[in-house]
Amino acid sequence: MTGYPISTKQQEDGVMAIRTIAMPADTNPAGDIFGGWLMSQMDLAAGNLASRVSRGRGATVAVEAMQFLRPVKVGDEVTLYASLKKVGRSSMTIHIDAWARSRFNEESARVTQADFIFVALDEDGNPRAVQQD
Repeated sequence: MTGYPISTKQQEDGVMAIRTIAMPADTNPAGDIFGGWLMSQMDLAAGNLASRVSRGRGATVAVEAMQFLRPVKVGDEVTLYASLKKVGRSSMTIHIDAWARSRFNEESARVTQADFIFVALDEDGNPRAVQQD
């Protein structure tokens, strides 16, 4: 089908981890999407990659340098890209880029980015080595 927009990638690095729609229940009193909602979506995206890399459970231990560049509005399509920056003995640093596209537009813009640090956990919730091939 030509003439219809398809999922276009906004960036070279990272894999698309989550694509969702910002909904009215996620707004602050000003009508913009809560920064906390966006951060939780980013944490989910980073956690998805962390579990694949470590082949198991993990926990967020830090988030570095988040700055909101523009507001996300109700109805915006939010796309999160994840890329693995570093793997330590038990930790992983995962970079997340968040992009938003207005529901009636084809142009996307980066709304924030941050590095999420995860630690791989064993069944008892203790740090464990990241499994590597």
